[in-house]
Amino acid sequence: MRNREAGARVAPTMPGTPKLSVLDLIPVAEGQSSADAVAASARLVRRADELGYHRYWVAEHHNTELVASTTPPVLLAALGAGTQRIRLGSGGVMLPNHAPFVVAEQFATLESLYPGRIDLGLGRAPGTDPFTAAALRRDLSRDRVDEFPNDVLELMGYLGDVRAEHDREVLNRLRVSPGAATNPQIWLLGSSLYGAELAAAFGLPYTFAHHFAMHADPKAAADHYRDHFVPSPVLAEPHFMVSVSAIAAETVDEATRLALPSRAAMHQIRFGRPTRVLSPEGAAAYANRMQDRSLYDATTGTQLIGTPEMVADGIDRLIERTGADEVILAATTHNVEVRIRTIEALAELRDPASWQPRATVGAHPHN
Repeated sequence: MRNREAGARVAPTMPGTPKLSVLDLIPVAEGQSSADAVAASARLVRRADELGYHRYWVAEHHNTELVASTTPPVLLAALGAGTQRIRLGSGGVMLPNHAPFVVAEQFATLESLYPGRIDLGLGRAPGTDPFTAAALRRDLSRDRVDEFPNDVLELMGYLGDVRAEHDREVLNRLRVSPGAATNPQIWLLGSSLYGAELAAAFGLPYTFAHHFAMHADPKAAADHYRDHFVPSPVLAEPHFMVSVSAIAAETVDEATRLALPSRAAMHQIRFGRPTRVLSPEGAAAYANRMQDRSLYDATTGTQLIGTPEMVADGIDRLIERTGADEVILAATTHNVEVRIRTIEALAELRDPASWQPRATVGAHPHN
C-alpha cells in the first residue's frame, strides 16, 4: 500500500465485515410482464431486509426483454419503500450513459428519501448494444467511456467528496438539490484490473463483477486494488466486495434443475438472442433442441449450486481466496421464490450481517 500523505484526512474503515448482500437484475420470466418482475423484486428486497442482508443493489441494462432493471434510481425509490434498514444501491449506474450532474441529483434525492442507506455503484460499460447506447447518449462526438475517470471525479465532487483536482468555483455554482445531511456512498464496479486500478487511485470501495465475468480472476483484481490503494477522505483502507451467482435447494439435483434457466440465459446472451427467462423445463428443452451442444456445455451459468451448506461453503472459499470484505449474491431464476428460499436458507445457517454461524442451525432469523 502506498504511504499516506502527511496530514491527509481519511475516513474510518467500514466495520463489521464480512457481510452478505443481494444483487438484483430484475429478470423477466416467460409469462411475466416487466411490472410483474418489479413486483417480485419488491418481495425479494423486503425479505432481504427482514433477514439482515446488508445491501440490495439493482443493475442498469437497456433494450432487452430479459431484464426490467433499466433505471436504478427510479427502481430504488419504489423498491425501498417497503424496507427499514437495508442499504439500497446501484450495481451499477453505467456512467457513460448519463451526465454526472443528473446522476448526482438522482442519488441525492434517494439519499433524502433513505438517509444513510444509499450506495452509488458506477460502471463504465454501456450496459447495452452500440445502437441503444447512441439513443441513450445522443451526443457521440466524443467517447464517453474514455471520459469515465473524469466523470467519476466530477460526480464525486457534486456529492461532497471534494478533491484537489476539483474546480471549487464550478462546485460552488452547481449545487445538487435536494440537499441531504448525508451523501451516497460511491463505489466503482468492474470485471477487469481497470476498475480495480481506478478505485484504488480514487480511494473508493470496489466491487468485482464475478457473477458474469466468471473466467476472470477476482483474486488478481482484489490484490491489485489493495496493492495500489491510496487512502482518501471517504475511505482509510481498501474495501473489496465480490459478486457471485448462487442457488440453493434441499438437494443438489433440485438446485441443478433450478439453475438451468441461468445457463440458458447466458448462452442466449453470448449469441445475442436473449429472451425472457425460461422455466427449468423450458431451459432443458432449449438445450435438447441443439444439434451441436458443445458451446452450450461450455457455457457456465450459476456458479454456486447445491444445498445451503454447499453454497455457504462456496462463499467461504471465495472469501478465503479473495479476502473479500463483502459478498453480493446474484442469480437468474424463473421464479423469485427460488431466490427468496436461497437467501432464507443461507440466513438460517449464517448471520448475513457478519457471516457468522447461527447459534442454533435452523432457527429462523427475525428483525
